[in-house]
Amino acid sequence: MTFLKYFIGLAAAIFISVSHAEIQPDNPFPRLKMITSMGNITVELNRDAAPLTVKNFFRYVKKAQYNGTIFHRLVPGFVIQGGGYDEDFQDKPSFEKIANESGNGLKNEYGTIAMAREREPHSGTRQFFFNLNDNTSLNPDNGDWGYAVFGRIVEGLDVLEAMAKLESQAYSDEIGWADVPVDPPILKRIEVVPQN
Repeated sequence: MTFLKYFIGLAAAIFISVSHAEIQPDNPFPRLKMITSMGNITVELNRDAAPLTVKNFFRYVKKAQYNGTIFHRLVPGFVIQGGGYDEDFQDKPSFEKIANESGNGLKNEYGTIAMAREREPHSGTRQFFFNLNDNTSLNPDNGDWGYAVFGRIVEGLDVLEAMAKLESQAYSDEIGWADVPVDPPILKRIEVVPQN
């Protein structure tokens, strides 16, 4: 019985240490590898500039909540967006909304990753997008809220470019979605890149 308690305690300690290591709390620029149906994209997140957004993103990653989601919106020359729907276009559950960090100095430039939101500025949850251009219209301006950039692609820009060339169409009259890829890329999973 004593051995069993020891084993359970040891297993719990290992689990806690692994979980703790995965979020790399001492790393201001953690990297994540997105394994997609079209190839891999590695992003470097900026915890210094967007601490709330990065923390929020990691919550979904740690719980494997992005696994099997799709990139459901593609506007060529603008953005490709994902993280919110499964392959059947069913809405995935979300944590609470987060504060908008769009005033952090990071710009919506080509190859950056940013938090999607609704019209209300502090409404971001789990959806994100990649900028396919330098989208200055998405930056804060004259007191208006923008869209919070929280990282950038460091490997896999060729994959992003391949996605940008996909054909898109309206999804359904009932839902009213425009710009849905005919064959949506799948985000299979996200892996934390080991810290050097």
